[in-house]
Amino acid sequence: MPAAPSSTGHQDFIDVGLPLRTPRLIMRAPVASDAVALHTRRNDPSVARWQSWLVPFPLKEAEAIIEGAATMAGPTPDEWWMLTIETGSSEPEVGVVIGDVAIGLDPSGTIVELGYSLATPSWGRGFATEAVAAVVDALFRSEPALVRIAACLHPDNHASAGVVERCGFLYEGRPRSSFPPRHENEGHSDGLIYGLTRADHEQWIRRPANRPQHVDLVEVTNDNLDEVFDLATHKSQERLVAPVSFSLGEALHPPARDGTPVEVWHRAVMADGELVGFVMMGFRPAMPAYLWRMLIDRRHQRRGIGRPALDLVVEEARRRGATEVAVSWMPGTGSPEPFYLGYGFRPNGDADDDGEIPGILSI
Repeated sequence: MPAAPSSTGHQDFIDVGLPLRTPRLIMRAPVASDAVALHTRRNDPSVARWQSWLVPFPLKEAEAIIEGAATMAGPTPDEWWMLTIETGSSEPEVGVVIGDVAIGLDPSGTIVELGYSLATPSWGRGFATEAVAAVVDALFRSEPALVRIAACLHPDNHASAGVVERCGFLYEGRPRSSFPPRHENEGHSDGLIYGLTRADHEQWIRRPANRPQHVDLVEVTNDNLDEVFDLATHKSQERLVAPVSFSLGEALHPPARDGTPVEVWHRAVMADGELVGFVMMGFRPAMPAYLWRMLIDRRHQRRGIGRPALDLVVEEARRRGATEVAVSWMPGTGSPEPFYLGYGFRPNGDADDDGEIPGILSI
């Protein structure tokens, strides 16, 4: 339903159609008893680490937030509203409050800013992405005048960046000194701005989501070069994998290793006839083949493309006589480490000066 009009013709609130349900969660209007969970969550140092509130967070302030949100029927122009996230019937414990989604609607009623937090026991299970995606979909569906949803994050909050990226948000910039201090003796930090327009959202929900039937590696040519250059990871993954343009630049002028030139081999990844990724390997005589770069475009991640693409890379290394494939990865949130370990790579030494961990796979 669209927002309810007031007597002056302006929108009083957006009726998002509560409760919102996902396969595992329920997002509902807050009630007074939610204040205890909010107070506990906001006083958890792990939760508060990259947020704008200060610890200790008073119970009275939590009660005031819940009371204010409970008096509102939905997102209201020039106000902040809050949804409570609780577990649904598919979870072992039903009705447990695990977090919230905050919705700030601008005075025009056309632009939303989102905030969200989950209790630490619920981290790492995809709940935040599931909740934010449901709220975003409900907002765009319920209010035709809504043109944009934004989120402002601390630059070091990689997990939170991953949440909005998996919901289709695009990185838009890093305004300086825009993030409030997190501690009394701390100054403002930079922020990260992510945005999602209605057109972005429609394109994102229409992107391919199925596991492809055919994955191939094809040469990079003048005919597909522009498409290959357009392949990109999420912004938060750029600290983990270099862009295609940088990789192709390295391929043109490969470094020598221990005085031995490196032969570079690179291919574009195709899934069901569509360009979706890029791989690059380095070869030296009597040395393991080195998986120099592997990138799956942001629109095609989580489709099961990585493993069949890596199968083809390993097949090429084996064809060239290699008995091992080496790789390295940066640890941390969003790292490809679980993927490589799950494939069969094993750590092979200490991290280098850049913090990358070497891995090796016997083939």
